[in-house]
Amino acid sequence: MKYLDEFKDPVVAKRMIDDILALATRRWTLMEVCGGQTHSIIRNGIDTLLADAVEFIHGPGCPVCVTPLEMIDRALEIASRPDVIFTSFGDMIRVPGTGRDLFSVKAAGGDVRIVYSPLDAVAIAADNPDKQVVFFGVGFETTAPANAMAVVTARRRGLTNFSMLASHVRVPPAIRTVMDSPVTRVQGFLAAGHVCTVMGTSEYGPLVEEYGVPIVVTGFEPLDLLEGIRQTVALLEAGTPALRNAYPRAVDPGGNPVAQNVLADVFEVCDRQWRGIGMIPASGWQLSPAWREFDASIRFDVDDVHTAEPEECHSGEVLQGLIKPFECPSFGTLCTPRTPLGATMVSAEGACAAYYEFRRLDLPVKVTP
Repeated sequence: MKYLDEFKDPVVAKRMIDDILALATRRWTLMEVCGGQTHSIIRNGIDTLLADAVEFIHGPGCPVCVTPLEMIDRALEIASRPDVIFTSFGDMIRVPGTGRDLFSVKAAGGDVRIVYSPLDAVAIAADNPDKQVVFFGVGFETTAPANAMAVVTARRRGLTNFSMLASHVRVPPAIRTVMDSPVTRVQGFLAAGHVCTVMGTSEYGPLVEEYGVPIVVTGFEPLDLLEGIRQTVALLEAGTPALRNAYPRAVDPGGNPVAQNVLADVFEVCDRQWRGIGMIPASGWQLSPAWREFDASIRFDVDDVHTAEPEECHSGEVLQGLIKPFECPSFGTLCTPRTPLGATMVSAEGACAAYYEFRRLDLPVKVTP
């Protein structure tokens, strides 16, 4: 297969769905880790088509969604300053902080700009030497190397007016937290292919051994996901938990060594607060001591900003797979894309946004006995 459309072939998809339904002797509970996978599953109706074989629990794999409220409030504090040009990818602009978001800061006169690459922020710093330029570095292992290279580039160009507000998180510790929960129902994981493109698969084998659950790396198109689901169900039916790579066209077991070296230089592992979930040990990256001069939290002295989640928002339970979005009392009423209580309703990878956009507003499809 050469082209993306080939991974959406409905005839092949129907055959794969039939194979999975024939393979499953019971209904298995799988967690897709990535929010992009969640949107693909809901948009293409895979959850409905496989309802007799698989229940999907939507995991905490949306980096925008898990960015802690206190980090959003730090971003808002920095962006409100008159000497600052605050840059961010567009998916952070509507994420609610305490009472406002970056869009409202921009509307009030703050210089908030959407960029399409962290290097765009570096270029803005070069063009505006009289301003402090801050880039909001959010994401999992997928975006971290490019953000690290922005810092490296700023140093090479001698830019002392560039800094990064870093809120990077790591997938394997999140899986561990899900499995350590006393109420978890997850029996197998679909791991995020783009993360493994960078980091490889070595961190997942120990999780398989420790928790006895299969982990299958997969992509994001319908046929990618169906193949990942098929392999996971086959492992569960056989009672042989294992690590499998169902995305070999993109993922090498060793990952990308060049990207990993950059990450090891620029960042260091740290404990990280996850929005709606809490502190997860060793689940984040922060700028390492050699690069700490580019840390916006330190430069603007906002480390002491701490806030509490609104009680009406149940996004933390959604992110942990404890409830489906429509089971939140605020879903579609107090919380909509125009008036979001949490990031899961406005992020392009948020589970609540997927259910709202694709009209999954009712109770789940009844499963035949």
